[in-house]
Amino acid sequence: MSGGVDSSVAAALLKNEGYDVTGVFMKNWSGKEFGIEGNCPWEQDQADVMAVCKILNIPFRSYNFEKQYRESVISYFFEELKAGRTPNPDVMCNKEIKFKHFLEKSLGMGADLIATGHYARVRYDAKTKNYELLKGLDANKDQSYFLYNLDQQQLAKVLFPIGEYTKPEIRKLAAKFRLPVAKKPDSQGICFIGEINVKQLIKSRLKPKQGDIKDLDSGKTIGKHEGVQFYTIGQREGIGIGGAGEPYYVIGKQAKSNTLVVAKGKQNPALFNRAVKFTSPHFIAKDFDGRSLSAAIRYRQKASRGKLSEDGTFVFDTPQRAVASGQSIVFYQNEKVLGGAIIA
Repeated sequence: MSGGVDSSVAAALLKNEGYDVTGVFMKNWSGKEFGIEGNCPWEQDQADVMAVCKILNIPFRSYNFEKQYRESVISYFFEELKAGRTPNPDVMCNKEIKFKHFLEKSLGMGADLIATGHYARVRYDAKTKNYELLKGLDANKDQSYFLYNLDQQQLAKVLFPIGEYTKPEIRKLAAKFRLPVAKKPDSQGICFIGEINVKQLIKSRLKPKQGDIKDLDSGKTIGKHEGVQFYTIGQREGIGIGGAGEPYYVIGKQAKSNTLVVAKGKQNPALFNRAVKFTSPHFIAKDFDGRSLSAAIRYRQKASRGKLSEDGTFVFDTPQRAVASGQSIVFYQNEKVLGGAIIA
């Protein structure tokens, strides 16, 4: 339980269904070593979890995974930035913290299952004897994109109680259960870090280093930047170069030379790719037709149709804008999550 409305309602629904529920808060981040606390301090979130547990009359526990979070998520975050890629800490947090350390510790303490407040669903196929990961019914809140690393053993031990509901329905249920977090705003920040100044976080480890901004079309240096780690593909704001005509967008990052490559126009052809190469694939489903899939290259993007090649490439039917190395590409067949990979 994070202290938010989703996981609180998840606990309430399970209690209502007759499960023996224990509410667990995970302290994964304090930010003190970086000098950053964030706008949602962990103390308040933990207090909110305790208040919900009291109302639901369920036991409360707190796990501390700060060391594991630092080693698995924060270290990964900075290594990816240093290499010129765009990390996805939410994917890594689910893979290494929630569905690894939290799951293992909970089972070790006697739990039969774990549950989270993710907008996703799990279904068991008696015919194939496999568990399937499905999109949440609320298309606006579906979080299956972040969960593609789950395997059969994990899916067998996981419940997603709110996956069958929409966000407005969850708010109504929170009010019905008289939960004190019913009107608490959703967190928009990084997994367990909250709404912080990401640039400030990056500067705490990767010091600014001036480099050239080059125009793709002319090949000329048209400005300076303070480090490729502060930018991502498709970015417009904060580049620091203006002028007449269409605005510039980031279309490439060269980490070794610390060079930022830009081009004019939101629809510049250099911003689009049909073929997306990927590495480190993980598939939940084993049998599927690679010629009839859809894929998403970012959270909340509507999955687009394409074909999966054996050489580690997904070829979209229509070009995709701002494909960023280091982000995840997730494969779908209708509502079913087949798996995913890291964009090369």
